[in-house]
Amino acid sequence: MIHVVGVENWRRGRPDHQAWITPDATAPLLAYGSLGVLAVAESILRSALEGVSAQRALGLCVVALATTLPPAFVGATAAAIAVVAASVVSLTLFHALTVAALVAQIAALYSLTRAGEPRPRAQLIAISLSGTFVVLALAHPVPSGSEAGVLTLLLASLAPASAFAGIAQRARAEASSHDAARQAAAGDLLEHVARGERAAIARELHDVVAHHISMIAVQAETARVSTPGMPAAGARRLSAIGDTARAALTEMRRLLGVLREDAGADTPALEPQPGLEHLNELLDAARDASVSSARLILSGAPATLDPGVELAAYRIIQEALTNARRHAPGAGVDVELRYTERALSVRIRDTGPGPAEHAPAGGHGLAGMRERAAAVGGELRTGPATGGGFLVEATLPIDASAALR
Repeated sequence: MIHVVGVENWRRGRPDHQAWITPDATAPLLAYGSLGVLAVAESILRSALEGVSAQRALGLCVVALATTLPPAFVGATAAAIAVVAASVVSLTLFHALTVAALVAQIAALYSLTRAGEPRPRAQLIAISLSGTFVVLALAHPVPSGSEAGVLTLLLASLAPASAFAGIAQRARAEASSHDAARQAAAGDLLEHVARGERAAIARELHDVVAHHISMIAVQAETARVSTPGMPAAGARRLSAIGDTARAALTEMRRLLGVLREDAGADTPALEPQPGLEHLNELLDAARDASVSSARLILSGAPATLDPGVELAAYRIIQEALTNARRHAPGAGVDVELRYTERALSVRIRDTGPGPAEHAPAGGHGLAGMRERAAAVGGELRTGPATGGGFLVEATLPIDASAALR
């Protein structure tokens, strides 16, 4: 789109002598100016060779100059109409048309359809104007064997082609713009839906799950205090249940803080996720909870893991220990970490009765472990262990980003 600064001020009686055109309009104006100079020069040369009168030569020069009127001065529609009218006058009255006028005519029709009036109106005007030359070529007002006749036939072919090329380019640009707008709207809609889902999950965790966990903590503490003659071991167990419930509530509050982006100042401070350096604490808690042996076995040279891989390994071990306490109480558990050059092998084996006790009954523990392993590019296998018991074995890549590529 060509922009001229100062033209509107000049029309309104307020000339602007400092800036007539913007930088992006310089090249088109120079191009049209060059076409105008060429058109006038060709008209002067033609008049001299044909020996026409001065009045006719002047009229031919004026008409030739009008055929190269820049759209910047009057707009794309007015310029297209003006150059078509000037070309028709030049062909019918003077039986002549400059090559510069032919180029300017094609450019004017393309500019009209490419940008200017609203698309339907611009298309109608451009097709009507280009059809003028088809009518001239069929009506033969210009001698068919002359140079003007050849140029008329060229315009009858090139003018509609130029108009349709501009129409196609504008339609393609508008379609691209509409596609971008639809993609942006779809992205906004997906983000809105995701925010709604996160809010719904946060409400469910807060209103239902957190309430039940709180009741577990309260009832465990109440039972410990109010039950007469309770053995010391039982009191410790109830106290441990209360501590575990309160720890779960604390972790859930952190999760709610992530889900509720609009929580404000009451959002609990986020803490680092647990890693493999916390395994000893996790195994101590497992021993205290199930009164069973829990061993940690390390092999290979420890490597620096991606934070996601380390968290996945910790959570898999945590879930496997929970399953062992639930399905094989009192059984011993071996946790083995084996480091290789490219992977970390995690094996959790209990000495319980076997896989039948680990069959999920509406739970999601095994599926959750598989999802955690897959999320970092690893894999997980579960099943009966050699010699009895149940085995959970995960192979996790040292570099998760490379494994997921």
